[in-house]
Amino acid sequence: MSFEDDRDRRRKADTASQPEAAEAPRTRKKRGSSPEVGHALRAAYQQAVSEDIPPEMLDLLGKLG
Repeated sequence: MSFEDDRDRRRKADTASQPEAAEAPRTRKKRGSSPEVGHALRAAYQQAVSEDIPPEMLDLLGKLG
């Protein structure tokens, strides 16, 4: 048995116990876009990518290969 089978079974059981009114499609609230968040995430990613790998980590990686 996989996790997906278990989740599907639980989802079916949960929806069967809910009243019919809850089966109506829900409308989602649209979140406002914030360019500042995108810029901050890109800057953090670039900083992480440009960091040097510590020599200790390179040594450990070399021992694995």
